[in-house]
Amino acid sequence: MELGYSFAGLVVGLIVGMTGIGGGALMTPILIVGFGISPAVAVSTDLLYAAVTKMGGVWPYAKQRLVNWKIVVAMLIGSVPGSLITLWWLSGIEEMATLEHLMNLTLGLSLVLTSVAVFFRNRIRNYVIALDAPRLKAVGRRWRLPVTSLAGLVLGMLVTLSSVGAGALGTALLILLFPHMTMPMIVATDLVHAVVLTGIAGAGHWQLGNVDPELLVYLLAGSLPGVYLGAHLGVRLSPKLMQPLMGTLLLIIGIRFVLAS
Repeated sequence: MELGYSFAGLVVGLIVGMTGIGGGALMTPILIVGFGISPAVAVSTDLLYAAVTKMGGVWPYAKQRLVNWKIVVAMLIGSVPGSLITLWWLSGIEEMATLEHLMNLTLGLSLVLTSVAVFFRNRIRNYVIALDAPRLKAVGRRWRLPVTSLAGLVLGMLVTLSSVGAGALGTALLILLFPHMTMPMIVATDLVHAVVLTGIAGAGHWQLGNVDPELLVYLLAGSLPGVYLGAHLGVRLSPKLMQPLMGTLLLIIGIRFVLAS
């Protein structure tokens, strides 16, 4: 079983390295469906797994000055309280069946939203860039950061409940609100936010006693080399092929969890 955990980490790490998508979106369903781990443990452990896995990518982006720290702070102003409120709410749920139903439903909805973000990411960016409405753009500039914090609040709740969305949904949010940022800057900014958010949410779940430390170690033993190898393989793959495949896969898994809950 321990070898199976590491192999799952390796496979997910490869996919994350090749596409930049699928950390929590794939690992949590694999743990629940493939290994029969309870949703509470799967979500909680995956949050810390995601934080550690993504942490290695922060320094190269920060070194190249691609991180927009102002936007990171704006997102965290919303997402951290959202995560803490959700953790406080979860601590009051005593019935395990209720908790698992809630997590399964949120996981399914988050996966469906993530699949939509993967499918339409480029179209959203092209549409917003092409939108020529001076008055709308002026209003957007004024309210962009407050809206970012408000969206971060919702994102923090979703991620804490499902471990899904910090990557793909966060990226889609930044594309929508800051379309003129380059994709490397959007990815870098979202990555830093995701590391902080998943780290805080994971630490909170640890306090609730839901994290399996041994499982976490086995997952990381496979995923860290997987991400490294996947990053080298990914340059040879076409995003036009991989994004629809990933979007379809996430949509199918998401619908499965929604119907099962």
